Amino acid sequence: MMDWKNLLGTVAPWIGTAMGGPLGGMAVSAVADALGLSDKTEEAIKTALSGATPEQMLAVKKADQDFAIRMQELGFANLQKLEEIAADDRDSARKREAAVQDYTPRVLAYTIVFGFIAMAFGILFGQLHADTVLTGTVIGYLSAKAEQVAAYYFGSTANSSRKTELLAQSAPVGK
Repeated sequence: MMDWKNLLGTVAPWIGTAMGGPLGGMAVSAVADALGLSDKTEEAIKTALSGATPEQMLAVKKADQDFAIRMQELGFANLQKLEEIAADDRDSARKREAAVQDYTPRVLAYTIVFGFIAMAFGILFGQLHADTVLTGTVIGYLSAKAEQVAAYYFGSTANSSRKTELLAQSAPVGK
């Protein structure tokens, strides 16, 4: 199955772009409303998208169009502006960490990643049992947080499809 964020970015590019930045709350709310969810969280959206009907996907597409109009009314002329805001947000967090030299983010990052690795190995080698909904939820949460840590320290692939598109359109070098 396609990653839910990639699916959302394909069906609703404005919402998908805003999801990863400081306007993420507005984006989550727009998708949750379109899907008729009372729980306005990324986890609820992920679950709803996994079994979404064509009618629900059309509602998400309509929500994206409405979201685009709202963003343009707020002064965001295009998707590139939203991407710049999200990139600036990440950059300011990295600059803060470099300037302050606070060990808390690093300690939390190591704790999350090593906790995820320990849990994965424990399950794979039979030391832990994932036989309840709560356990599955905790594993999913820890996996998502480990992914965020990796994206923070190593960058995100959010714009990889755009890079691929630009590379395909570019002229070959040296010929």
